[in-house]
Amino acid sequence: MEYVNLGKAGVKVSRICLGCMSFGNDAAWKLEVNQAQKLLKKAVDLGINFFDTANAYSSGRSEEITGECLKGNRENVIIATKVYFPTGDGPNDSGLSRRHIMNQIKASLKRLQTDHVDLYQIHRWDYNTPIQETMRALDEVVHRGFTHYIGASSMFAWQFLKALQTSDRLGLERFVSMQNHYSLLYREEEREMIPLCKEEGTALIPWSPLARGFLTGRYKRGEKPKSTRYENDEHLAGRYFRPEDFDVVETVESLAKQKGVTPTQIALSWLLHKGVTSPIIGATKVEHIEEAVASIDVKLDAEEMKRLEDGYKPHPIMGHQ
Repeated sequence: MEYVNLGKAGVKVSRICLGCMSFGNDAAWKLEVNQAQKLLKKAVDLGINFFDTANAYSSGRSEEITGECLKGNRENVIIATKVYFPTGDGPNDSGLSRRHIMNQIKASLKRLQTDHVDLYQIHRWDYNTPIQETMRALDEVVHRGFTHYIGASSMFAWQFLKALQTSDRLGLERFVSMQNHYSLLYREEEREMIPLCKEEGTALIPWSPLARGFLTGRYKRGEKPKSTRYENDEHLAGRYFRPEDFDVVETVESLAKQKGVTPTQIALSWLLHKGVTSPIIGATKVEHIEEAVASIDVKLDAEEMKRLEDGYKPHPIMGHQ
């Protein structure tokens, strides 16, 4: 395993991050604690020290499972979680108000069975709360010892810059990471967000690096999908399956065959070659973790990178909601 700094922060994270959205009980394809335990043990054994969850995943059950499975390794792992999405039906049960942030960090810590998380992230931009209020609340979360660092997730570049400037102007803690939507099948972030992050020294830890499994090559042009994930995940069907998406994934498959690796490893290696700190992979089988870790050793030259990128066609903005 390789380890790198989380942006400008001093903490070191593994080049692969295990996303824990697949843990819980609100979808047929998700795993409960006994199954998740095997995956997390394999991840730790292979050197993964970076784990990402959120208070909204399976209504908090993902955090509970993650905390239960990692409590024996707490001093050796980096745990990240997120806040924003609804946790109840009340008018103050969502968003990035000071009230919601302070309530939710305490609830997340209880579920995770820890006194702090390493990275606390805003899951989306809150159009109804002044950014000054959000950044002051996050600054307090750091200084009360509830988290070591703060990060952000999908938003427009102007919003991220506004948050960074607010922190600088008020002398508050700064976001050290951006968890954005980025893969061979969704490269709109290359226009503004990624250049901004590179300029600011912000870690890139993208979600959906395999396009919800589409880049694994399991779906074929002209064939009706039959997977449990496809049948239960509206975003998978709605975001991909365009002819040009198949153009990209078929190129990935062709290069993978040529190099004697898997499409998954090509897709993840491409991200690592693009300057990504640690792509967040989802896994429901031990083999998924082994395959992802092996992608670190896959090398791509400039010609192969161009070959992978040539078939891309612009997408509408996706993932900011």
